[in-house]
Amino acid sequence: TEAVYQRRVRGVDLSLVVHQFARVVDCLYFYATERYEYRRIEQSSRATVSVDIVALQAAQKYLESAAASNLELLLVELSNLLSNTGQSENVRKAAAIQLKNYLTSKDESVKLQYQQRWLTFDGNNKLGIKTNILRTLGTESSHPSNAAQCVAAISQIELPLNQWPDLIQILVTNCTTPNAPDPLKEACIEALGYIVEDIEPTVLVHQSNLILTAIINTMRKEEPNDRVRTAGAQALFNALEFCKDQFDRPEERNYIMRVICESTQTNIAKLSVASLQCLSKIMSLYYKHMENYMSQALFAITLSALESEDDEVALQGIEFWSTTCEEETDLAIEAQEAAELGEPPDIVSKHYMLGALQYVVPQLLKCLTVQEEYDDEDDWNPNKAAGVCLMLIAQCCMDNVVPHVIPFAEHIAHQDWRFRDAAVMSFGCIVDGPDPKTLNQHTWNLIPHLINMLKTDSSLAVRDTCAWTLGRICERLPQTILQHPSVNDLVAALLLSLENDPRVATNACWAFSSLAESAYEAAENLAGDNEEEPQTYILSTFYPTIIQKLLLTTARPDANQNNLRSAAYESIMELLKSSPRDCYAIVQETTVTIIARLEELLHHRQSGNEKTAGGNFNDLQSLLCATLQCVIKKMQQGDAIQISDTVMSAFLMMMSSNEQSSEVQEDALMAVGTVMEVTDKHFAKYMDSFWPYLVASLQNHAEYSVCAASVGIVGDMCRTFGAEMANFSDKLMDMLVAALSNQGLHQSVKPSILSTFGDIAMAIGPVYTKYLQVVIHILKQASEATVDKNDYEMLDYFNELREGILEAYSGIVQGLKGEDAANNQLEQLRPYLQIIIQLIISVSEDRDKTDSLTCCACGLIGDIVTGYGGSVKNLVQFDSIADLLSQGRRSRISKTKSMAHWLAKK
Repeated sequence: TEAVYQRRVRGVDLSLVVHQFARVVDCLYFYATERYEYRRIEQSSRATVSVDIVALQAAQKYLESAAASNLELLLVELSNLLSNTGQSENVRKAAAIQLKNYLTSKDESVKLQYQQRWLTFDGNNKLGIKTNILRTLGTESSHPSNAAQCVAAISQIELPLNQWPDLIQILVTNCTTPNAPDPLKEACIEALGYIVEDIEPTVLVHQSNLILTAIINTMRKEEPNDRVRTAGAQALFNALEFCKDQFDRPEERNYIMRVICESTQTNIAKLSVASLQCLSKIMSLYYKHMENYMSQALFAITLSALESEDDEVALQGIEFWSTTCEEETDLAIEAQEAAELGEPPDIVSKHYMLGALQYVVPQLLKCLTVQEEYDDEDDWNPNKAAGVCLMLIAQCCMDNVVPHVIPFAEHIAHQDWRFRDAAVMSFGCIVDGPDPKTLNQHTWNLIPHLINMLKTDSSLAVRDTCAWTLGRICERLPQTILQHPSVNDLVAALLLSLENDPRVATNACWAFSSLAESAYEAAENLAGDNEEEPQTYILSTFYPTIIQKLLLTTARPDANQNNLRSAAYESIMELLKSSPRDCYAIVQETTVTIIARLEELLHHRQSGNEKTAGGNFNDLQSLLCATLQCVIKKMQQGDAIQISDTVMSAFLMMMSSNEQSSEVQEDALMAVGTVMEVTDKHFAKYMDSFWPYLVASLQNHAEYSVCAASVGIVGDMCRTFGAEMANFSDKLMDMLVAALSNQGLHQSVKPSILSTFGDIAMAIGPVYTKYLQVVIHILKQASEATVDKNDYEMLDYFNELREGILEAYSGIVQGLKGEDAANNQLEQLRPYLQIIIQLIISVSEDRDKTDSLTCCACGLIGDIVTGYGGSVKNLVQFDSIADLLSQGRRSRISKTKSMAHWLAKK
């Protein structure tokens, strides 16, 4: 106050003093508030790892409130906590977890939102957070490094945008600087591993050599710290997809392989496991380069791993040979396809698995004998891995595996249950692969023993494996089982097994599914083309009892265990689908039972007594809905119409609940589609009630499976109502176009939407011209899409997208042609024919096109030629289109082959 007075006396502006004083007060208040918030955040972070539920919930609530109020400040303070070495490790770890969870998510749509949000933050705040995180590397006592994960989360956002340009160099320098602290090296190598695991390889293409050099440097046997070496091996596993150029150069490839192979020869289990994982991935990515290494090192290393007493090491030895089998099976398919085209394959199989059979198979069989009666089914161990590997070997080496397994299968009568189980398992593993003729006699002799063991063996594990193996035989060797005199005994044993432990009963259900499908196919083949469905089959006598027993199985008190309830309902569905005419009365009875169960379940939901229904409510609804859908498909139209009111009432009730999961909504929509398909135009009476749910589902872009199911319903409507679809088409077209325009809609739905444009055109005919310009624009845009063909998931989507486009064009051509020549509107499409033909040429020249895509292209050409006649033949006379026809005629898919032959005649 005195100072203010003196300043006033001297003529100083008092308002300036007040303003400065106010700024000081603001700063003091902000500092006090910030320190208070810091303490609150510290306390909340500590509470997030508390076992005190009340404290945990309060902490989470506070952090959510802080994030909503000022997320940037929260993240800054969390990074301060993380970098503060004076804090307890629990608090720092909790801060790192919270920080990471605000930066990234496993949900791709949420992750994108978080990334976009980060980019809007103040530059100084972002710099402070990144500085704190980098400062934390090497200071944590917990492993793996939480700070490394935070570094990776931010790098996923910034590196693709050429931000944080010095990050990789900082991490590499920390890894390679002599005398750098081991914890720092370990944390930085972990960060590099996390970065390359998730980021697109093209983003770091210019720094890949720098990253790889740093990683390999930490793996060398000269590195004294075991943790650093292990972190290096784990990082290399993530970085291998970046290494194509290095593996193409022999000297660099030799060095990388030498370091990895040396790292497998260690007593440090984690390092050995990580290095073996690298070898398996290398075999998958760089098979063509492995010939020299296989004979010199890989065979001995992986065989030694197979024999290891350490389960984790043994698992990686098995994984290596499983990967080899998968690669060589794929190469055999590719070689066959190339031969059909008269071309050499890109990569030639070296048949490593065939050469290693006599060494690998005995060790796998030994692994099958190492187990305990009540092993946890969710635990992955060498016993389970060996079984999977043996199945892959059977598919890869086919008949060659049989002499290595059959002598072992003779242990079926061994006193030790482990050897009995292993013997049965070994045979079950090889029934898919070898020629059935090669296995026929062995199977014939084995079946009575398996049936007897299923009924009487004292070991639960053996009975379980017998049920599984009999199911495999029913599925893969149907003629052997159906012609065997013990088939009636098999049915009796499986019925008895439905009352056994859930493990055994679940496999018995699956065996019934396989047996029913095989029996129905055999009856169809016997009936020939004279009948739509066979009059009877081998299971007809047992059919009522099997259905009744399976229905009882779904209601077992322990049906939630081992997926027994689901297995029983799935078996019922297969029996309904694969039922001959003399079982139709049982199909009708089953329909009544399923409807009653669904109505009872919905009543429980309405009354709030969901627990009394037993099991998971949504799962039960889905199972009953799917079963009802299956049984309605089998019903005659008149019978389906009689129950349709009751059925539709139940389905509409399911869709009306806001509490239903997306899976239940999807199942209900698919079931409605089946009712529509079977009842045909009779379904029109339900459209007023059903329409609001269809609209809501088409606009439900967030739950894309529901949206996809509703798009399928629109296609069903087109096939059911025909020209009457014009009453709905305006609204439907608006909603379909809006769905395509929504960037948040999952891409898997878009091909079916495009195809549905064609369905609508075929239904309403020449009236479709009012949508033509908009639809052609959309289809042209979709045709211009490109994908990275090294990304197999995107390549599959690309083929599906083009298939949807071609189906749309076919539907439009047929629809505009109409049934009446007087209303033919094809001339409206003629200006766009060149665009359509160009798409067909592009498809025909694509080496990665699918059989289905070939079929669609041939069909579209045929529709165009049929619709326009000779006036367009000059448009389709291209060598590439002629090649397309040739490929179609050689196809192993009957539909594609028939379409190509039909087009050739045109």
